[in-house]
Amino acid sequence: MLTISRLNQFYGESHTLWDLDIEVPAGQCTCVMGRNGVGKTTLMQCIMGLLPLRGGDMRFDGAEIARLSAERRAELGIGYVPQGRQIFPLLTVQENLEIGLPARRAGKRHNGKDQVPDFIFALFPVLKDMLGRRGGDLSGGQQQQLAIGRALVLDPKLLILDEPTEGIQPNIVHEIGDIIRHLIDDLGLTVLLVEQKLPFARRVADRFVILDRGRLMASGPMPELTDELVRQYLTV
Repeated sequence: MLTISRLNQFYGESHTLWDLDIEVPAGQCTCVMGRNGVGKTTLMQCIMGLLPLRGGDMRFDGAEIARLSAERRAELGIGYVPQGRQIFPLLTVQENLEIGLPARRAGKRHNGKDQVPDFIFALFPVLKDMLGRRGGDLSGGQQQQLAIGRALVLDPKLLILDEPTEGIQPNIVHEIGDIIRHLIDDLGLTVLLVEQKLPFARRVADRFVILDRGRLMASGPMPELTDELVRQYLTV
């Protein structure tokens, strides 16, 4: 579904991503892994169009997207949940969810009009109970559910999740893992996940990609993530 070829990125004069070749197959969860500061979030921002590429190609469903705006990529079906959630704390839950409606893919209106799809409240019942509450008043776990729900309003084909378990209580972490697998196995979504928690990544992801100092070091099916790779690239 997503093919990245020879991707390069710089931060000032510092070369942050080096000639990355990454394939994200449709209908699976691909987990990008690596220690802090190796370029994982930078890669997600490049995919979403929040950072311009300094070199390379990027294709989504066969179409070149490297020069498209973030808004256009959202319209094509790429949803993004950034690290730290970045919900709007002074807006209500309802208003946070409705922000994504203008970018909802064509032909996906509900009963002839734009409204938050019912399946989001089936996934996250707590959001329906808190529609009038401000986003900033929610717990960390509830905010993460709101951030994922806001991305799902777009009806994405590809859902990018940047460290969705960060700062979340264990019971919500487990619930988020179940929801990710439901989105893939039952609804046919493709998920690109950034995750530091190894047990969560092994449970949820089908494939892994390891970055180190902006370079691709290893990739493959999750069962091929060996203890040696973990010690070399993932252990602090």
